[in-house]
Parts: sequence; structure tokens; C-alpha cells
Amino acid sequence: MTRRIAVAFLPTLLAAAPCTTAGTECVERIPLGPAGRFATVYRSHPLTERNPGVKRLTVVVHGQGRNADNYFASATAGAFLAGALESTLVVSPRFGSASGNCRDTLAAGEISWGCTGRADWRGGGEADKLPGVTSFHLADELIRLASDRERFPNLDSIVITGHSAGGQFTHRYAAASKVNPPARVHYVVANPSSYLYLDATRPRPGASCGVQDGCRGEFQPFAGANSCQVFNEWRNGLEKRSGYSAGIPDETLRSNLAKRRVTYLLGELDTLPIAGFDRSCGAMAQGESRLARGINYWHYIRAEYRARHELVIVPACGHNGRCMFTADQALPLLFPASTK
Repeated sequence: MTRRIAVAFLPTLLAAAPCTTAGTECVERIPLGPAGRFATVYRSHPLTERNPGVKRLTVVVHGQGRNADNYFASATAGAFLAGALESTLVVSPRFGSASGNCRDTLAAGEISWGCTGRADWRGGGEADKLPGVTSFHLADELIRLASDRERFPNLDSIVITGHSAGGQFTHRYAAASKVNPPARVHYVVANPSSYLYLDATRPRPGASCGVQDGCRGEFQPFAGANSCQVFNEWRNGLEKRSGYSAGIPDETLRSNLAKRRVTYLLGELDTLPIAGFDRSCGAMAQGESRLARGINYWHYIRAEYRARHELVIVPACGHNGRCMFTADQALPLLFPASTK
């Protein structure tokens, strides 16, 4: 007797193994904006094929070096350590740029993103010569694709995370995102140089905040406003916004950020002014180091806006995305247990 297997069941029975190499085989082009234009992402499973085995989406945003391949490797390594590689759609978008001082090699039709200045890709800025197409729209599209129940019927959690400049992206996107997918989104902000303050207050000069002992001092109107008039402009504050967030009311941004699930993932040793550390007066108003800025901000958002944001300190990690995304403390945040 000839044994027959219905073709309709083959995709479920023969699900492809996750793609984990930072090569062309793991690259997918995401159409965005005008016809023929696209953004590049690395992904562990195809975004356009049915895969009932996928239970979570984890989007990992690179730092200012725009090295999405390295971040994809770190994220898939973390998924492996968490025992979640098969069931996680890991995506690392590449915000490549051929503008200003950035000279990335782009394929024909690939979108070039602004790489410097207040309106660059870290804060939802517009793509070069593509009005209305912003870096945050790419994050929206990734969430939309993963939320398609025909493709991913068992997806029940979404994590958006980024390290360094990618942490800046994640924090601003947590405030601005306009999508409301069926699965709840968790924003994990790792070691950024600066944060989005929701008003004109900053830590009082001489104040210091600790993880266990709270803040010695309070948040008050920034004392250096006269000498640093840009301190409250986007991306450090809500003034002079452009790109994706430009038309969003201030109160909506405040409400979004306060009520959304956000975790600040900070390296215990990220205390040195290295790797693109932001020394601008607006960033220095937030604290002396990345670690101090993160702890300060965590106290601020909880005290001033009653947000239930979380803080996780990763021991023995400095400003290193691989260390952060493969640490024991990070794994349950980036690859949460499925509820299905």
C-alpha cells in the first residue's frame, strides 16, 4: 500500500531549521515606501512564510556602527542559550546609510537612513529622500508581519530591544509607536547614551541615584538651561520633534511611555565614556555615565509619571552588546516563556 501525506500538512511537519548565520542566506528584504524600495533585515525564520512553531518575535536593533550582522549573531546566540531558538523569530534590521559621514554599501533600491543629527534613525527620522518613510515605520512593519495570524498563529509575545544607539531607538519607539498588535510588546532598553525626558526637569546638580537606596536629591527644572538651550530637544526631550513622532501630541507620548512595559537593561561596568558616548550638554544633564543615566531615568519615570518600568543590572558587563544579550539576567526578558 502506498502511504500518502497530504501536501497541505508538509509545511507544519517539515518546518525549516532556524537560520543563524550572518550571511545572505539569513537576509530578507522588507518592502517599505515607494515601489521598489526596501529595508534589509537579518532574520532566523522567513517573515513571509507560515510557521506555527514561532511563539515570539524578538527585534534586536544595532548600535551606531550599523552592524546588524553582529547583533543578529549575538541575538541568536542568546536564543540558543535560552532554549528558544526554534520558537523565536529573531530579527535584526539594518539602518544602513550612505549620507553624511556614513558610507555603507547599499544595494540598488535599498533605503538609506540618516545617520547623524537630531533627526537620524535613532529617533524615528525620515529616510534619505523619502519623505514620510521613517525608521520607526520599519519597526511597525516588522510587528505587523509577525502579527499575521495566518503566518504565525501561535505568536504570543513581542520584544523590541536595542543596545547603545539601538537602545536610544528602542526608548523613543516605546513612546511613539502607533501599532497595537494582539501580542503585548515589551521594550528592553540596553545601555543607551541618553533617554527621552518627558518634561524640562533633570537630576538636581549633585544628586545621585542608586539601585537600592533611591535618589539623594530630586528632579527639578534644569539649572543649565541658559547655557544649554538644546537640552530638551528631541531625542533628549519633546521639543522640535521631526519624523515619525512629529505629529503626536506631547501628552500621548507621555502616556504611551508611562503605561507601556519597559525594562532598562544596564551593564554594571558601563561607566566609561567610550564607544560613541554622548558628551553633549543635553546628554550630560542626564548623568555622568551610561549607567548613572539609566538609574537616574528609572527613578525619574517612576517618581514623576508613576510608570511601572523595571531595572535590571547585568553583572560584569560593560558597553558590549554580546555580553548584554547573552547574560543570564537578559535571557528571560528577550526570550520570555510562551503562554501557549
